[in-house]
Amino acid sequence: MVKIDQEIAKELVANAEAIATPGKGILAADESTGTIKKRFDGINVENTEQNRAAYRELLFKAKGCGEYISGAILFEETLYQKTANGEAMVDLLKAEGIIPGIKVDKGLVPLPLSDGETATQGLDGLGKRCQDYYNQGARFAKWRAVLTIDKAAGKPSNLSIQETAHTLARYAAICQENKLVPIVEPEILTDGDHDIEYCAEVTEKVLAAQFKALHDHHVLLEGCLLKPNMVTPGAECPKKADAGEIAFYTVRTLYRTVPPSLVGVMFLSGGQSEEEASVNLNAMNKRGPHPFALSFSYGRALQASALKAWGGKPENVGKAQTVFLERAKANSQAQLGKYQGGAGGGGAGESLYEKKYVY
Repeated sequence: MVKIDQEIAKELVANAEAIATPGKGILAADESTGTIKKRFDGINVENTEQNRAAYRELLFKAKGCGEYISGAILFEETLYQKTANGEAMVDLLKAEGIIPGIKVDKGLVPLPLSDGETATQGLDGLGKRCQDYYNQGARFAKWRAVLTIDKAAGKPSNLSIQETAHTLARYAAICQENKLVPIVEPEILTDGDHDIEYCAEVTEKVLAAQFKALHDHHVLLEGCLLKPNMVTPGAECPKKADAGEIAFYTVRTLYRTVPPSLVGVMFLSGGQSEEEASVNLNAMNKRGPHPFALSFSYGRALQASALKAWGGKPENVGKAQTVFLERAKANSQAQLGKYQGGAGGGGAGESLYEKKYVY
């Protein structure tokens, strides 16, 4: 078996462990230009490069955010972007001790001869892009694949599962070859009326295939991170689940499929409210200790209230930063299993679910 260069391996392991530091997690600020338009439309802010830069600057300059955030995933524009005062965005992150990361996939395309399932594109030229991103300061990468559950239609199909596992494993190997820690994200959408038991069954099947593919592609698990969905009922399922059930099924699924050599599991929020994402993560960590860190890689579940508080107005920057830090602290506590609940008040309980979420 071909092994990764020893010096590169040391760097990958050190960065993966730093991202999975106890009490810290990832800020997913990698919304594409189209997706952030939807966010800005909701607060009546024009989607310009200047406004996008101002919003990311607000987040990255929130003093003390490095106490709770270990890494930030950026969209390519942001990785190379500067503030209105000429400060590099990556330097703002580094000043807080936050490791810059980069979204490297090129979005979803239809999976040929499938029943509406998708594949993720972006492998062509990925090696060269990874080199460029590394030179710009990125030290980890993210690639999102999407699977759907539809029990009646037999989804996800074996074709979809194998395509997802193979492509994510190739991406991960290319990243590691170029000194970037890969975050492997086989997201199973919450769309559907399936119950939590069926979600657990499907997630177990997907993750088992994923780690088999990572092994086949010689990916160093100690220098890799997983970004999975939590095991929950489908969004249209009449039978809801509490945090204890979600924690039980999610942890059980991970224990059955994820090797303990993996350094960290950084959950996506999957349309949960800000409060739900924190409470569910807390319930999982209260079941610990675990062989790998159970932490967060949240986008909307870290930003929704802060975005509303900002509203595109310079005079609201301080208020929005306070709201952002409150949510980041809540998730930091949840990673340690010490979150008492209630951060952000009633607004943090608003659903962030979007059917067939695309970004």
